Amino acid sequence: MYKAFYGLNDNPFSIAPNPHYLFLSDRHKEALAHLTYGLGETGGFVLLTGEVGTGKTTVSRSLLQQLPDNTDTAFILNPSLTELELLATLCDELHIQYGEQPTLKQLTDLISQYLLENHRNKRNTVLIIDEAQHLRSEVLEQLRLLTNLETDTKKLLQVILIGQPELQQLLKRQDLRQLAQRITARYHLLPLSAQEIGFYVSHRLQVAGRHEPLFTAKAIKALHKHGGGIPRLTNLLCERALMAGYGQSKVPIDHKMVNQAAKEVLGHDEVQEDKRWPIVVAISLVCTFCLAFYGFYQYNSGSADSVSVTGQANAAQANTAQANTLVAKQQDVAKPDPSQMLLDSAMNSSRSIDVAHAGLLGVWDKRPLIGLSFCQAAEQQGLTCYQQQGNWHSIMQLNFPAVVYLYDANMQTFYGVVVERQGEQILLQLNEQRFWVSKVWFDRHFSGTFELLWQSDNAVQREIGPNASAEQAQWLENNLALLQQRPSRRLNHFDDELSRHVQTFQQQNGLKVDGIAGNQTLVRINLSLSQSGPKLSREGDMR
Repeated sequence: MYKAFYGLNDNPFSIAPNPHYLFLSDRHKEALAHLTYGLGETGGFVLLTGEVGTGKTTVSRSLLQQLPDNTDTAFILNPSLTELELLATLCDELHIQYGEQPTLKQLTDLISQYLLENHRNKRNTVLIIDEAQHLRSEVLEQLRLLTNLETDTKKLLQVILIGQPELQQLLKRQDLRQLAQRITARYHLLPLSAQEIGFYVSHRLQVAGRHEPLFTAKAIKALHKHGGGIPRLTNLLCERALMAGYGQSKVPIDHKMVNQAAKEVLGHDEVQEDKRWPIVVAISLVCTFCLAFYGFYQYNSGSADSVSVTGQANAAQANTAQANTLVAKQQDVAKPDPSQMLLDSAMNSSRSIDVAHAGLLGVWDKRPLIGLSFCQAAEQQGLTCYQQQGNWHSIMQLNFPAVVYLYDANMQTFYGVVVERQGEQILLQLNEQRFWVSKVWFDRHFSGTFELLWQSDNAVQREIGPNASAEQAQWLENNLALLQQRPSRRLNHFDDELSRHVQTFQQQNGLKVDGIAGNQTLVRINLSLSQSGPKLSREGDMR
């Protein structure tokens, strides 16, 4: 309806997944790179999480386009299935024929035969499950059993799990620990920054045929504020704002129109709420004053009654003491903790990952660079990014300051920088403030994702395995011996004992256990050995 008015050939802000409007921000590209790497690491599970509307489907569709031609893909959109229903759906997606009322064993055998046949024909098989946070634990266990089918070098079925942040919590369950250990790559997709929202809106407008700016700078900031950097919400807000601009014959779209769109689409009505509060406070003060005056008047008038002075005084004293006690108790209950209020305020002001990244760069005496992503800015200044899933012990073992992804009581994401550690306490930087928090507090809020910077003291090699040179094998043996606190052996090739030492290191660090020092294992070895840069703890405080 408004396309001609704005000079558009198409509706640029439809929420339908149109591949022509594909926009990959730096974060989407990082997510795609993680998933592609995970699928290339001989199989297993790959995990992609993110809030609703952050572009997980966009990334998965881009991944599908990059898969080799010799790949058979099964896509399950509704994971609220039983084990039998899941296997039947997988058979349907892969065009595997089965009889009426098949058993779990029959379906499993048919899928196993299909995977073996694909392997013989040099074809790969990938299963993608969207909304995977709805999977039941027994269904996830069935998926794990399917991936047990493998050769000496790779899994015959690769599984991509896509879901909301609750999926990360689900995989932390004790009964799913075997599956969690098989995840070869994981990425948590974050909302877009304010700058990326500007690029996103401009991109969609250009694809639709308009190359002149349509939203003011303040309007872009308002879009980011109300939409939280989520592309789907941004589309809804832009659509409504364009409708309003068309109705008013107004170009460009300003922040007031975006604010009105947010009120209509999302129910945001901050101004009206702010105006009501002073009235409520004023009424409360007037009522309090009236009640106090009435009580004072009743007390004075009661002194003329025919009651003994002593009894009246005692009663008044008793009432006063009782009232004071009641007030004291109420104050004890209602009195807020100033330190907790400061911490809550700091959490609310720490919603930007860019601020946390800048804080981590500051710990290294580095700075963000305009026009570059966090990792690009770090590389320009001689550092390397490292993102990992783990827990308190994972971060403390590496002993580097880290950006941590956290959740508040409402499951809203905020970000901090772990700066220092003293025993079971860490110094956490939120925005520009620093707080000492306990391990219990950290474990309660930590999502499992962290990022750190490091400066390699050695050139990171690609892979050290059975075909490695004697020099590479000796380098690996020397460094593993140093980390494992054992004597180093003299080697002239990569032997079975070295492979067992690699497996031990991989198990201790939550890596894929295959006995080959691939890229992730080598990076972790170098991280553990690196003596450059700031540390969380002094050597004497490591425990």
